[in-house]
Amino acid sequence: MSNTYHQVYIQVVFAVKYREAVISSECKSQILSVIGNLINESGCKTIIVNGTEDHVHCFLGLKPTISISELMKSVKGKSSRFINEHQLTKYKFEWQEGYGVFSYSQSHIDAVYKYIANQEEHHKKQNFKDEYLSFLNKFNIKFDERHVFENLI
Repeated sequence: MSNTYHQVYIQVVFAVKYREAVISSECKSQILSVIGNLINESGCKTIIVNGTEDHVHCFLGLKPTISISELMKSVKGKSSRFINEHQLTKYKFEWQEGYGVFSYSQSHIDAVYKYIANQEEHHKKQNFKDEYLSFLNKFNIKFDERHVFENLI
């Protein structure tokens, strides 16, 4: 679209099904790279993708013609397919249904980038469930805690 200017930054957080710790250090960089490339292929701009053995954070510039739900359906579906086709995990790989998405202004880019870059260190102090619930609370998102992780064992 000519004469369309945009600046929409979002962080998307999603987990491995049942929050299983299956993203090993051996395959992590390959998985994160695939996810970043899929975001870029959609026309959005990857700023950083990082995570731990059970979840991923994606920080990106959203293209205004792409819906978040379309983007996430594509990224999660194609990355899951890639992981399974290349047998990067011991068993069949799946992402958990759903995701969290949070918006940021230009002034937050550096802080969000640093937070995502330091996921391993951060999760020595806080588990994923507590981190995710803190995001929902920080952004004043109404939720029923019984249903946030309802697909988990």
